[in-house]
Amino acid sequence: MTIAWIYPGQGSQVVGMGRDLQDWPGAAQKLALAREVLGWDPLALSEEQIHQTRYTQPALFTVSALLSDYLYAQGQTPGCTAGHSLGEYSALYAAGVFDFETGLRLVSLRGQLMERAGDPPGSMAAVIGFDRTKLEHLCQRIPNVTIANDNSPEQVVISGSVEGVQAVCEQLQAKRTVPLKVSGAFHSPFMQAAAEKFAHRLREVEFQKPRVPVYSNCTATASRDPQALKQALLAQMTAPVRWRETVLQMAADGVQEVWEIGPGNVLTGLVRRTAPSLRRRNISSLSDYPAGS
Repeated sequence: MTIAWIYPGQGSQVVGMGRDLQDWPGAAQKLALAREVLGWDPLALSEEQIHQTRYTQPALFTVSALLSDYLYAQGQTPGCTAGHSLGEYSALYAAGVFDFETGLRLVSLRGQLMERAGDPPGSMAAVIGFDRTKLEHLCQRIPNVTIANDNSPEQVVISGSVEGVQAVCEQLQAKRTVPLKVSGAFHSPFMQAAAEKFAHRLREVEFQKPRVPVYSNCTATASRDPQALKQALLAQMTAPVRWRETVLQMAADGVQEVWEIGPGNVLTGLVRRTAPSLRRRNISSLSDYPAGS
């Protein structure tokens, strides 16, 4: 059976995540490294830190990476990996494209840049139950707004100027629209300045050939070409997350089961709505896969 390991992004539940990883001896060295690199404990976010991008992104990466290490230690191996937005870094780490410290430093810088990217101010909104053709038409007609996350047939996130996002929400007549509490218009051209700063650092990182194919957000296809994966990651901050297409492509490529590795169950929910034939499992703590299973 071909199993894909999939990794959640910033919208996941982070309260109390990864606490049991402290009890696994295999995590000790990397947790100590994370505290040294970050200057704070990724498994002990305060109530204030939980809502700040520069803290939540490295913390999520740390938890997902250590859960991946744990699964490997139990003899598990994925057939491929994929991640939603921030989760793509965890997917690349799990596939062996870069080491833990490199991924952590990249994600930490990414979080800092994205948190400061609110000039000009931007907005994002989740849209549920909508006419896709009408949404695409509105995003073409109304300036400064784009589909940022194509999550499932029934749910997307739009991103752009405050006025543009509001106009689309008003004219679309969707079943439900939910404004998101974010520091900027992520996965849109509003992230261009942050993306350019981040690219200087990312280009310096040497990508290794992954041990398994990795699906990229902006292509919705899998690759084992290190340079192709790097180019896709360079584009990721300003490009839409094509998650719906990624899930459909995984099913077409022969994936039969997905394991969501990290806090929450957002991605398995999206998989169920997009490709219900795929089996689903959530690994958010060590107890979800007991040692010796």
